[in-house]
Amino acid sequence: MVVSGDAGEFAEFYRASKDDCLRAVVASTGDRQAAEDAVAEAFARAWARWRTVRAHPAPAAWVVRTALNANVSWWRQRRREVQLADAWPALAVRQEPDAGAAALAGPAVLAALRRLPARQREVIALRAFLDLDTAGTAAVLGIAPGTVTAHMARAVAALRACLADSDPQEEMTR
Repeated sequence: MVVSGDAGEFAEFYRASKDDCLRAVVASTGDRQAAEDAVAEAFARAWARWRTVRAHPAPAAWVVRTALNANVSWWRQRRREVQLADAWPALAVRQEPDAGAAALAGPAVLAALRRLPARQREVIALRAFLDLDTAGTAAVLGIAPGTVTAHMARAVAALRACLADSDPQEEMTR
């Protein structure tokens, strides 16, 4: 099937960026299922606003930011719901990442990422998985470039310490 115009351009964008966007959101949230839902929602919103999104300096970053915002909105809505843990045990929130998330980033890295504060995880996700520069990351997150640099430095230091503690064999091979 040949698709032309905006639909073809969006289809190419989707094929080229869907995996990177999913990796970035999984790294930030630690939950593959929630990340898949949020990324699907973000791509649907991107398609609805494609003429605006394609003009964005980093359309994949727009998708990731939208997915992260959708995830936050979901948590806010969930917080307002009446807690019926006994009546609905299937709705219990997982505390550990699932195997699918670990397959995208590796179990040790994912565990280390989950220990970071949310903003540091977002910076790492945008810088590492979408390869955004400092200015692009700052624009997507709505923070100053110096703040991005500070979060990145703190996150990398924390990840190095955590990963060094978790795998002594790796430490010996460096």
